[in-house]
Order: sequence, then C-alpha cells, then structure tokens
Amino acid sequence: MTARTTRRTTATRSRLAAVGSIAVAGALMLTGCGDQTKDDSSETETKTSAPLADKLPASIASKGVIKVGSDIAYAPVEFKDDSGKVVGIDPDIAAAMGKQLGVKFEFQNATFDTLIGGLASNRYDIAMSAMTDTKDRQEGVDSDTGKKVGEGVDFVDYFTAGVSLYTNKGDTQGIKTWDDLCGKTMAVQRNTFSHDLAKEQAKKCKDDGKKELKVEDFATNPEAETRMRSKGADVVSADFPIAAYSVKNAGGGKNFEIVGDQVEAGPYGVAVSKEDTELRDALQAAVQAIIDNGEYEKIIKKWGVEDGAITEAKINGGS
Repeated sequence: MTARTTRRTTATRSRLAAVGSIAVAGALMLTGCGDQTKDDSSETETKTSAPLADKLPASIASKGVIKVGSDIAYAPVEFKDDSGKVVGIDPDIAAAMGKQLGVKFEFQNATFDTLIGGLASNRYDIAMSAMTDTKDRQEGVDSDTGKKVGEGVDFVDYFTAGVSLYTNKGDTQGIKTWDDLCGKTMAVQRNTFSHDLAKEQAKKCKDDGKKELKVEDFATNPEAETRMRSKGADVVSADFPIAAYSVKNAGGGKNFEIVGDQVEAGPYGVAVSKEDTELRDALQAAVQAIIDNGEYEKIIKKWGVEDGAITEAKINGGS
C-alpha cells in the first residue's frame, strides 16, 4: 500500500540478580561459582537460539512481544485464512525476524490510514502492512497538501513492489496504460499509493482536456474489488503482489485480469517511530540476518513474489 506524491517507474534479557548475605565459609563461595556457571550457560543458550536478542530495547525484550499495526485485508501480504489465522508475506517475514530477536510479532488489525497515527500514540510498536517507504512518510508530510502533519517515521526496507491496474475479466475496455483511464471510474483503497496515482491521473486528464477520471476510495482493497465486480467501477489499482494474487485466486481465477505493466516500483518498509532508533536498528539487523541465512528467500518463493526480493535491508531507502 504505497503512498507518495512524485511518480517514478518501477532485552536486554532479564538476568538473575545474585543477592545474598556475605559469608565467610568457602562452601558458600563455591555455591556462588556454581550459580554463575548456570547463568552463563543459560545466556549462551539464549544467544544461540536468538542471536540478535541483545540488540532489542529492554522495554521490548522484557515483554517478549512486538505489537504490529497492520491492515489485515491485503492478500497475499497479510490476510486471514479460513481458520481466522493471520497469514501472508509480512507475517512470515515477521516470524523469521522473531526467531532472530527472541520475540513474538503480534499483528493487530486496523485500517491502513490509521497506522502511522497508531505509532504516534504508542498503540503499536511498529507498522508492517505493505507500506511503501517514501520521503513524505519519513518527514511527516501530507502527500496532497505538501504540509507537515507529523513527526514522520523511519523505515526498515524489506521488499519492493510496483503498482498494477486490473479489471473484470474480459472487460478491459481498452485500458493498457494510465493515460487510458480518462473517462473511466477507478476504485482504490484510501490513502494508498494507488490512491495518490489515481488523483494525479485525474488531474492530468482534466489538464489535458480529456474526459474525467472518477476516483472512488474505500477503506479496504476487497471493498474496491467488490465495487468493480458490481460494475460500479471500471478498474482497480493496487500493489502488484495484491493484484496478481486477486487475479489468480478470486473466483477461481475467473474474476479479474491485469492490464498493462506495473509502474512506480518502490520499497516496502517496516515503520518505526523516529524516537525508537534502537528498535529500528534491531529490526534492520534481523531483516539482514534472514536475507543472509536464506529464510527470506524461502518465504518470497513460497508466495511467488521473487521479483520483489531485496538483498540489503536499508533504512529509509525510499524517495
């Protein structure tokens, strides 16, 4: 769910405190040595199973949980399966990162346009929801007005995706590029990059003296798709992995088809408050670790999105 203004192509673990009375007897001194040996062994075992645990802020490590704000209706990035379990690319990557950090990533559902605000109010520790790393988001700038509306966030980049157009199957209406959208009605998820692109294209149609592009925005992408299925809209725009997943799976592959090429490729990032630099750096180390050990590649292949794979976990790599 990307959003920006400029278009472009493409714990500390808790430790046992040794508190005791001072004794003269050598036996007690030996006992103290024995306790220290146990502590060392336990610490070594924890570091082996979660090699990056000591990078986390103490407040996170002591809880053992990272609260994740996410719009869990964006298959295959994050969604609920038939049993109600949260699954997808993001949950799988988060679980792999959790093994490195020794914590559990707990996904909490929210609408996409409230996620950064949820970070600011400490409702979540991070936001992970197919969110594109952009300069506007880094700087807390409203994409529409260009005005500063918040402190901004930092991103740890973990994937790359462009934007696609898709229509009802067999009803492409000659749409091949964004310039073919003049005179059409588009349904999009609110406050996403697709929404920004749609508004830019609507302005372009008007400036060029062409027919109006009507843009209808919805709280979730499935709502936008439902609008198109009912013939209320001609086309939907979403990030390529989401569009491709819907085309393959909706109605057994009979509902939709992609038109044209994906555009505006940009990085997905885990959003973190600018104050939480220690957490940000721990997350970056975890993403890089799963890239280096091969877990990342397995996840990307599992979901069939190899084209979006990255090799370096950058901080604020978006533009």
